[in-house]
Amino acid sequence: MQPNLRSHSDGWQCAHDPKRTAGGSSGGPAAAVAAHLTPADLGSDLAGSLRLPAHYCGVYGLRPTHGLVPARGHIPCPPEWITSSDMVTPGPLARHPRDLDLLLDALTRPSPAENSPWLAKLPEARRGGGQLRVAVWAADTSCPIGRETGDTLATVEQALASAGTNVRRTTGPVSFTHSLRLFEQLLHATATAATDDEAGAAELAAAHDLHEDDASPRATFLRHRTQTHRTWLRANEERHRLREMWHRFFADAEHDVLITPAAPTAAIPADTRSLTVDGVERSFFDQTGWANLTSHVSLPSVVVPVARNAEGLPIGMQLVGPVYSDRTLLAVAEYLASLLGEAAGRISL
Repeated sequence: MQPNLRSHSDGWQCAHDPKRTAGGSSGGPAAAVAAHLTPADLGSDLAGSLRLPAHYCGVYGLRPTHGLVPARGHIPCPPEWITSSDMVTPGPLARHPRDLDLLLDALTRPSPAENSPWLAKLPEARRGGGQLRVAVWAADTSCPIGRETGDTLATVEQALASAGTNVRRTTGPVSFTHSLRLFEQLLHATATAATDDEAGAAELAAAHDLHEDDASPRATFLRHRTQTHRTWLRANEERHRLREMWHRFFADAEHDVLITPAAPTAAIPADTRSLTVDGVERSFFDQTGWANLTSHVSLPSVVVPVARNAEGLPIGMQLVGPVYSDRTLLAVAEYLASLLGEAAGRISL
């Protein structure tokens, strides 16, 4: 393969097709791993910024449990900025789950500047492949997926069931619409930290001038960017309620892992700002809708390459588990690699 990874205004090009985007913001690392320029790399994930490129480029990507990997010094915060977003999580990208496991070991350390004595020892996977209890959230009207993505999930579901895995369909532990709305509110709030005073004042003035009935995306954006601390505290309380719902889903319903789509479609054209799902135009931000189910509730998730469509573009899926189940997710990813074929994206749709 001759890599073609030139950057352009929309980000890095997918190593499988230079006319397609590699996703972002960690598109460069994902494309480099896919093109065999490096065996592994690092990215960061706030709103699917690591997992979407992993999906588009056909590599493995881990968003660890929030807090395991220090984010101090993460860009785009200004130089010497000490704090980081309450949702951003650095994580590794690789061509095999075992490499993610090695990198997770290396990355799971407190920040040297914090002088902290803690040392995390993540639990090992509790069950083998045949003993897994897997839930599959295959579709939601809030973020429709394409036929190829649905076929990929069905292939994985069938392969697991044929291997003796306990597989169940689910409509999800939380409301997709409510979870996404809360995520967007918290995302816009955390993104304001590094805004300069002049820009912040302009946003406050613009929000003040909004008509109370204005429900446009711009109005929602401005209200979230200028919300009061009291409003944020209430949103944060709701975030913790969502975490409890996820916890009950895994603990009480006895699920080891949840499988969801990684994104609605394979990599989209690099020069577009729209998303088309089986001929129907959707919001551009639906690309990360499934990834953002876990971005604000601290859960670990892994993108696993599974298939390639007729154009040779990778299609992956997302594995989600309870907090600190990172090793279980990596074990499941490795089990799927052996079950479906070691070569990422070996199945053709």
